[in-house]
Parts: sequence; structure tokens; C-alpha cells
Amino acid sequence: MKDRYVVIDELKHKQTVKELCGYLGVHRSGYYAYLKRKEKDPDQELKRKIKAIYEQRDKTVGYRRIQDELYRQYHLVVNHKKVLRLMQELRIKAIIRRKYVHRTTYEAAVSDGRVAENLLKRNFKADKPNQKWVTDVTQYRVFDEKIYLSAIKDLWNNEIVGYHISRCNDNPLVLETFRKAFETHKDVTGLIVHSDQGCQYTSHAYHDMLPQVGAQISMSRRGNCYDNASIESFFSHLKVEALYPYDIRSIAEAQRRIEEYIRFYNEDRAQRKLNKLTPVEYRNQLVA
Repeated sequence: MKDRYVVIDELKHKQTVKELCGYLGVHRSGYYAYLKRKEKDPDQELKRKIKAIYEQRDKTVGYRRIQDELYRQYHLVVNHKKVLRLMQELRIKAIIRRKYVHRTTYEAAVSDGRVAENLLKRNFKADKPNQKWVTDVTQYRVFDEKIYLSAIKDLWNNEIVGYHISRCNDNPLVLETFRKAFETHKDVTGLIVHSDQGCQYTSHAYHDMLPQVGAQISMSRRGNCYDNASIESFFSHLKVEALYPYDIRSIAEAQRRIEEYIRFYNEDRAQRKLNKLTPVEYRNQLVA
């Protein structure tokens, strides 16, 4: 909610200061004291907006993303160096993301599992929707329990086009993820779906399902994580921004935070790669 003195400042050309102070329950002396403080610090209002964005994003945003949000929310063009300086004056900084370290943790694959050629070959550029998807599974532990998230990311606009959460890391976890994705993305003929060689992705069920909708299967060789860097980056952002900062006490709470973050990531989290639009906004531009 805006500071009441800021509201008065914005509306004083429409009504008298006395009337506005009466409506908002503040004294005129307090408003004029605010004006004096504003004269001493011309960046006071900008600092307020920076602090609001910082709190709104749970203290996980740095100066670059705050710069983007200032333009996105307030249509303000502010130099990134100034944003950094004002953040330093406010003594705020982003929660540092843990450096992601890839660990190859293949579960025992079925003996007759299938392996596919690497069709992606680190070419992450996609010219249209449903041309290249990357997928993987990650886990999150709550005390002695684990929750598994399977997700699919479209490399065209970085949108999470399908996900499923389960207590079991098994074939149904992955198959249900794709069932959901294909419900909303009908035309996937020629689509390349890239994954590692985890046991779900080498299963007969997986290899039978994708060709039925006209999709092609692509896989990294064992021990090579680079082609899956995009989906791994999403998992890292998810954990650092939505899970690690909080004292999560139950699987249900973890699941709620994961679902809320995926919605936020798709609809509200602007990306520089997408001209400072969110994945959904970028997709809607194509339709418009």
C-alpha cells in the first residue's frame, strides 16, 4: 500500500491538501514534513519503489531485476548503476543464490532401456513455440521425506509448459507431466524433447508415448549436463527463490510454494532474454 503522504502528493492538484489529509487521517504538518524530507533526498520516492519491489519479490532480486521491474511496474527508466547505489544506501541486497553444482545421479535404469541420439547438441535457440523442449526431475527434502518435481521448459520463451509433483520418482511422474503438457499444446509435430538418460526417459513407455504425437526424443550422453543447463537453471531459481529462504515444515507447504512459483515464473517474472517480458507475455505477443 502506498504511503499516505505519497497519495496526497499525487492528488493535490485535484483536491486541497487539507481535504486529502482529512480523508486519509493525517495532519498537514506531517505532510509538509514529508515534503521537506523529499527536498533533502530527491530519490526518496524511487527508493520507496525499490524497497517495495525488493519486499514484493521476497528479497531475492538484485539490482538488474529491480531495474527491469521499475520499468515494468512504473515505466521508469533508471540506470542500473543508480539502482545499485540506492540499494546500497538502503542496505538491501539479494539473497545469494547457491551455486548450482551438477551431480549425475542416475537411478538404476531398466536393462532393456532405450537411449536416443542427442538432437539438441547445445543449440538452445528456438524460432517458434513447441520446437524444442527440455525436461528433467528434481527433488526437495522436508525432514525425512522427499518430494519430486518433473518439469518441461519450452526453449522458445522459457515457459514451463508442463509439470507434475509426486512423492515417487517413477515413470508415472514423467508420463503425467507430458500428458498435462500435451493437453494444452496440441501441435507438437517435429518437436524435439531433450532429457538426460534417467530411467524414466529410457523406459519403453516414454519412447512409445512421444512418437505417437509426432515428437522426437533427444538425450545427453551420460555424465554430460550441458544440454540440460536450461531446465537445471530453472530448478536452481525455484529452490533459491521459493524454497531455501523459508522454514518449510511439510510436504504440502513445499508443494504449494512450488506451484505458486511456477505460476509466478511464467506470468510475473520478466526475463531479459524475452525483452523484459514474462514467458506468458512473450507468447501472447505472438498471438496478438
